[in-house]
Amino acid sequence: MQNMIDVSANMLIVKAKISGLRVATAESCTGGLVSAALTEISGSSEVFDRGFVTYSNAAKEDMLGVPADILASHGAVSAETARAMAQGALQRSLADIAVSITGVAGPGGGSAEKPVGLVHFACARRGGATRHVERRFGPLSRQEIRERSVLQALDLLIEAAEA
Repeated sequence: MQNMIDVSANMLIVKAKISGLRVATAESCTGGLVSAALTEISGSSEVFDRGFVTYSNAAKEDMLGVPADILASHGAVSAETARAMAQGALQRSLADIAVSITGVAGPGGGSAEKPVGLVHFACARRGGATRHVERRFGPLSRQEIRERSVLQALDLLIEAAEA
């Protein structure tokens, strides 16, 4: 899996450089793993602006401007929160594209409505639309859910860089 992550991160860096785009991340359940994957690549400083690790709801509100009413009515693991996180990352950075990740990596913390393995992603492009993706990875290990989430986030950023 790590090789796939490295290949995707490198591809994003190359595409962002060619397009002259800057990238930001807003991560919850991945705890900075997308940022780490990007900064592992030589030359990433040309395109990676910043990463927000917003594990708590307070951090989502303070650092990204996620409205408290969205968190209260939809919860941290929701399409609405993911969209607000990605949009907040754009507003509070110099980036042109931003991705967000919020989910239940487990092994605890899941519910019938929001089971372990449920992860919401959003990718926003400055002046463009915000795309949402929901993945239900199932009862995998915490590490597997986080790794698959990193790969999905990188794929969304690659698509946004190509748009």
